[in-house]
Amino acid sequence: MKLKTHKTTAKKVKVTKTKKKKNKLLTKHAGQNHFNARESGKVGRRKKRDKSVAKSDEKNIRRQIPYS
Repeated sequence: MKLKTHKTTAKKVKVTKTKKKKNKLLTKHAGQNHFNARESGKVGRRKKRDKSVAKSDEKNIRRQIPYS
């Protein structure tokens, strides 16, 4: 039986394709919608980059997006 993909998780997480079997999971930083003028430039630039998912969450996320 086919497994269903959790669509919300699939939209929020990007899976990189690597030569090894272990693909990386990337997400966006939180807190980038408003109140950005008070942040320093360094913090704002860091939030624009993708970050890798925490190891504790990785197993659950991979289970939610089975065919990626």
